[in-house]
Amino acid sequence: MEFLLTIHHPPAKAVETPHLDRQLSNRHIQLIAIGGAIGTGLFMGSGKTISAAGPSVIFVYMIIGFMLFFVMRAMGELLLSNLHYKSFSDFAADLLGPWAGFFTGWTYWFCWVITGIADVIAIAGYSKELWPGLPLWVPGLATIAILLLLNLTTVKAFGETEFWFALIKIIAIAALIVVGLFMIFSGFRSGAGPASFSNLWSHGGFFPNEFMGFVAGFQIAVFAFVGIELVGTTAAEAKDPEKNLPRAINSIPVRVLLFYVGALIILMSVTPWTQFAAGHSPFIAMFSLAGLGAAATVVNLVVLSSAMSSANSGIYSTSRMVYGLAQEGDAPAVFSGLSRRKVPRNALFLSCVLLLSGVVLMYAGQDIGKAFDMVTTVSAVCFVFVWSIIMASYLAYRRRRPHLHDTSKFKMPGGIVMVWVVFAFFGFVLWTLTTQPDTLVALLATPAWFIMLGVAWFFLRRRSTHLARYARFQEELESEQDAANQAAALP
Repeated sequence: MEFLLTIHHPPAKAVETPHLDRQLSNRHIQLIAIGGAIGTGLFMGSGKTISAAGPSVIFVYMIIGFMLFFVMRAMGELLLSNLHYKSFSDFAADLLGPWAGFFTGWTYWFCWVITGIADVIAIAGYSKELWPGLPLWVPGLATIAILLLLNLTTVKAFGETEFWFALIKIIAIAALIVVGLFMIFSGFRSGAGPASFSNLWSHGGFFPNEFMGFVAGFQIAVFAFVGIELVGTTAAEAKDPEKNLPRAINSIPVRVLLFYVGALIILMSVTPWTQFAAGHSPFIAMFSLAGLGAAATVVNLVVLSSAMSSANSGIYSTSRMVYGLAQEGDAPAVFSGLSRRKVPRNALFLSCVLLLSGVVLMYAGQDIGKAFDMVTTVSAVCFVFVWSIIMASYLAYRRRRPHLHDTSKFKMPGGIVMVWVVFAFFGFVLWTLTTQPDTLVALLATPAWFIMLGVAWFFLRRRSTHLARYARFQEELESEQDAANQAAALP
């Protein structure tokens, strides 16, 4: 990945630098976007979300999806404003300064390592359901080994794997909706009463736990959307990004309504929300309730594949981010090389080695559910930071390069006003994490990561290469300001 501040003045050796291949087709990009939107949090965390918020969880998912759509549109406009950008850490450094690329790149890497650890924990938990006598470390190590081998081949292999993982998730949710509708319209009854849409409001209304119950839903639901920005990290390896990225981003509202809102409405209509509990997948419970024992086992396997999909995305995105950071001098040079198949091999090994800590974490505590909750909270906070940097970059883009916005074919709706609405929403999300003891502990621990990054950047920015980069950034900033002043002075 070429360093973004040299886009206008590329070094002479840039031509010789190995590049990532554009091997991801439209179907890969579309399914990667869908797979990113349907995370492990929906399958594993929705039980806790429903038990906390009741039917109001429907509005929780709609609000989060609505807000993140604008983050994705801002990201899309920025990536398409300059096709030299390979990911959002590129435009963050270009528009906000070299520090932003460093903080964004490493934080996004950290986000996915933490998410990958959560996925390893989830995989071990669901494997234990299927094979009770299996030691926890076996599925954890097997997952990491399989995904490493898949990602070492080519980026097209990653795209194919993610395509089928996402397709499995889509089929599972579609099957749940169809079976649920059949149960509702056929007069199905369980020990909790008849399956009916009236279950949505007949057990305390839509807000049975009042406002604070509604607030609690945001704590867990945010993690379900982790990975929605993954389509932004595929920009360097996407065929025809000007056509495929807008398609993938614009389909986000439909995906949220169908896969989140639709599935949750069916779940809470078949079984009253009072029957759901944290640590148990409502997807598996509904098929078991329908007397489809074999289907319940299949759904268990689907949940496993969902966690595998998320871990696969994590390994892919972390390796590309470390590769980019290394090319920019923000990570050790050993991670800047590509294999003969144009895959960042060393960066892949780093990510997989760190995922092994998920296996250790399972043995450090007895409760897999608590470990999952703690890890996902830290991940959600870091993702909010990355999403905020995307919006801050959009503000800088509108201020510094208004001509690019004027000529853009993929403008973010709502513009600058919506940026501040999204910022206010992110502030609300962080506040919700302070309302429960377990999420508060994780929230208070997260600043340690940014302190570590700050110390590292303090020493790194003193290097001659980084000083030169910062000088170029300042020159471009002054040049753009002069051009803006001259334009303003024209009659």
